[in-house]
Amino acid sequence: MAQKGVRLDQETFSCCICLDPLKDPVTIPCGHSYCMNCIKTHWDGEKEKKLHSCPQCRQTFTPRPVLLKNTMLADLVEELKKTGLQAAPADHCYAGPEDVSCDVCTGRKLKAIKSCLVCLVSYCEKHLQPHLKSPAFENHKLVDPSNKLQENICSRHDEVMKIFCRTDQQCICFLCLMDEHKGHDTVSAAAERTERQRELEVSRLNIQKRIQDREKDVKLLQQEEENINLSADKAVEDNEKAFTDLIRLMEKRSSDVKQQVRSQQRTEVSRVKELQEKLEQEITELKRNNAELQQLSHTEDHNQFLHNYPSLSPLSESTDIKIRPLSYFEDVTAAVSEVRDKLQDVLREKWTYISLMVTEVDVLLPQPEPKTRAGFLKYSREITLDPNTANTLLLLSDGNKKATVMSKQQSYSIHPDRFTKCHQVLSRESLTGRCYWEVKWRGRGVEVAVAFKGISRKGDWGESGFGLNDKSWVLRCDKNSYHFWYNNVRSPVSGPQSSRVGVYLDHSAGILSFYSVTETMTLLHRVQTTLTQPLYAGLLPFSSRGTAELCKLK
Repeated sequence: MAQKGVRLDQETFSCCICLDPLKDPVTIPCGHSYCMNCIKTHWDGEKEKKLHSCPQCRQTFTPRPVLLKNTMLADLVEELKKTGLQAAPADHCYAGPEDVSCDVCTGRKLKAIKSCLVCLVSYCEKHLQPHLKSPAFENHKLVDPSNKLQENICSRHDEVMKIFCRTDQQCICFLCLMDEHKGHDTVSAAAERTERQRELEVSRLNIQKRIQDREKDVKLLQQEEENINLSADKAVEDNEKAFTDLIRLMEKRSSDVKQQVRSQQRTEVSRVKELQEKLEQEITELKRNNAELQQLSHTEDHNQFLHNYPSLSPLSESTDIKIRPLSYFEDVTAAVSEVRDKLQDVLREKWTYISLMVTEVDVLLPQPEPKTRAGFLKYSREITLDPNTANTLLLLSDGNKKATVMSKQQSYSIHPDRFTKCHQVLSRESLTGRCYWEVKWRGRGVEVAVAFKGISRKGDWGESGFGLNDKSWVLRCDKNSYHFWYNNVRSPVSGPQSSRVGVYLDHSAGILSFYSVTETMTLLHRVQTTLTQPLYAGLLPFSSRGTAELCKLK
């Protein structure tokens, strides 16, 4: 309390012009005191008015008063400085434009530190003291300083609003309760505050829980980011090693072929040269014999001719020369070219799959399933049927997009991927990521399916048939009904009949949905599962001349 007394003295003995403790204090005729230099400067600015006024009470003096130092006041200020007089309140103690000012202060107002909801007045520390000391104010409610105290006053009756009308959801005063709010559901503002405070606490708890959950999610995402970076770095490193190994293998095979060709080249050239030398020796021998015979033929002495004729050396056996048609190493080139073409086909086929595997990396929540056909069409995929999988009773047409059941076997080549007992077919393209396609059918019905590549091709219906095993899912569409099959379990499906069926796949989310496509799209059946490998679209039209066609959507 002594400190507060010092603060009171501080204000009492401060100059209201410079706000500092009085220096060379002077007292002017009206009784107010100032620093001598402060009041001189103030009056010097009033020379043109020829009137000299007090800055506080505005009393004027003519002529200009003579200023004499108030020695008693000066001694008192000096004594108070020694006993603890401090400087005038710093600027930050005064209320600024954004602050709540004390309603009691005169002149330059100090900042309010509390507002009273009973008095509807804001107080600085000095003027708040009665509320802190006097028992008369012990029931008054002090809150943090507020500029909105007048909002607690009823604009109609000028009374404090202490009642809350639940009917109209607003605060009212006691007179309002007797007037336009008569008969309404009302409680005290304090009671309503208590109830809403409980609701607020529940909301805060929910928010705090949401914050905790989101903080966990942030940590999870940070961990996911780290895992993505680590996985991507490892994938790049492993892929570089795999391609480096592949390049080294290709270079080694190229070197091996080159060495084999060169080795065979040397062998064959050596054989040719050896044979060439034999032929040249034979030619030399023949020429010698020919010369001897020629010389003998010119002998005129008959007895000499007959005597020398038997002595001629007989001709050696002639070397038989057989040369195969000129092909040399062209067959090697053709074989290498065939390997190259097959590798290109494999890389071309697998590259799409590799690209899809890259784009399928998606650690965030799956995208919501589209609601409109236009939304589904954004994920439409161009799909064709694979002739190597088609049963021989199926005729593929329209660029391998249409399958028709025939009564006679088709002349397909033997292939390990062909279905031999089930008249069905799979797509050439593998399906991953998010994709959508539509099937249009005609006849008694159709099976619209998806399957893993590993589905049996040679087995009976239980092993190879769509929906009768754990490697395929199928929607069976008859003219009057739908049924869904998986792992030989049938589930009835209801929905509008349509000759067009839409299929939506979100591979990473494990979602497979079948839709009836008419003027609108109606969900027939949705599967939620875990897919560990790519899927392939499948078709199985019913009856002879029945057709199923992959629609062109782009």
